[in-house]
Amino acid sequence: MATHFKGDPREVRALDAYIKLSRASGTIDARLATNLARLGLTTGQLGVMEALMHLGSLSQGELGRKLLRSGGNVTTVIDNLERRKLVARTRNRDDRRVVTVDLTKAGRQMIEKVFPAHARALTQAMETLTAAEQEELGRLCRKLGRGAARELEVARKVKADAAASARL
Repeated sequence: MATHFKGDPREVRALDAYIKLSRASGTIDARLATNLARLGLTTGQLGVMEALMHLGSLSQGELGRKLLRSGGNVTTVIDNLERRKLVARTRNRDDRRVVTVDLTKAGRQMIEKVFPAHARALTQAMETLTAAEQEELGRLCRKLGRGAARELEVARKVKADAAASARL
């Protein structure tokens, strides 16, 4: 469904594109989450385990940045994985604020079993698009994400500068 907003053509176009992007993403996410639930995992848990499988040990902060998740969300996901003995935490000896997360043997076995099935399900969900369309979608999403990240960084800097000026 397109937007019902009757505003500036640029705004209508942007809202319409955003609605389509969100709906497509939500539909694919729901399909994948259903498959993961059958395997006893959430999307967040799979993301953490997949990152650890491919990148090795990471701090909780690094995991949050890589997965675009808040610190609180990452902590909850890791708590649940740790409870199931799929990951283990280790506090850094030099900086006790830093907690490193690793897959356990059971966690590695699980993700090595689950991830190929997840990749197949994702591939099947994306087969509506041709290979060229998938590549173009990837390029456009990267461009959109990088542009939004730059704008967010500028807004954070402006806010930090304003706060520093207010303290003077």
